[in-house]
Amino acid sequence: MVHTVYQFDDLGSIQAPLHLALGVFDGVHIGHQAVIQSAVDAASLDAGVAGVLTFDPHPIQLLAPSVAPQRILASLDHKRDLLAEFGVELLVVIPFTREFAERDAHDFLASIVSNTTQLSSLSIGEDWRFGKDRRGDTQLLQEFGEKHEVKISSLPPVMLEGERVSSTRIRQAIRDGNLEAASSMLGRPYTVLGTVIEGEKTGRTLGHPTANLKVYNEQLPCNGVWAVNCVIGDGETHLGAANLGVRPSIDGSDKKRLLEVHLIDFEGDIYGQDMEVTFLQLIRNEQKFESLDALKDQITKDVSFCKKLRNS
Repeated sequence: MVHTVYQFDDLGSIQAPLHLALGVFDGVHIGHQAVIQSAVDAASLDAGVAGVLTFDPHPIQLLAPSVAPQRILASLDHKRDLLAEFGVELLVVIPFTREFAERDAHDFLASIVSNTTQLSSLSIGEDWRFGKDRRGDTQLLQEFGEKHEVKISSLPPVMLEGERVSSTRIRQAIRDGNLEAASSMLGRPYTVLGTVIEGEKTGRTLGHPTANLKVYNEQLPCNGVWAVNCVIGDGETHLGAANLGVRPSIDGSDKKRLLEVHLIDFEGDIYGQDMEVTFLQLIRNEQKFESLDALKDQITKDVSFCKKLRNS
């Protein structure tokens, strides 16, 4: 369980040595993991607390909305779940507002140190910038560390196939359907997190009830029918066949892009529960069928393909 706080004042409740990784960490990819692991390792050496300080929303969405990505790689709740897997105990989420964006880099660091009882280390990526006009950098942090006896760890970018791993590269790989490349940069299979909501219940009439997901502005792959693994509230993984797209064969569809998942060999009421979906393999592109019977027959084939994939 990751304890989450939303203001600097709450840091005073941490009485053990505090080791913080600073950054946005969209997607928590292998470059981010190196920075986070630095804080986790440092905390393990002195029975301290490993924490991550991040911002919500993504700063670029406020500072440069015209060039900001339309989709993120991990919502805040999703990021919290991912951080727990790396041994992070504390998540500090600073609301990124216009007022906060005007804060000087020195003022930002002062807000951290003045509200902590035992700030022991700070970890960042060496190219990370912070504070008004992005004037905060590694050199400023090193000077801060010397003044306040805080160890500063500045980690170089992680390279993969000769290129720097970045959230931008990962988003593009996902859009291209290259989930293998995305997973390599993430250090894990790519997943999205959503909440199961009520839909039109069309899947039931087709013999394959589906869970409709409200996805939290996370990057989705290309439209089509996918074999997926899903983790729901019970913590167990269930095989599924997912349709991602606009459902061209369903009359009356509002043509919004939807993610619907049929959980294979599963029964139960999961409305309101979170579901984490791992895209395993694209089965086919989305297509329009001449009749609902033809669509029903194809869905049966899709489900059969997923079962064979599970048994292979």
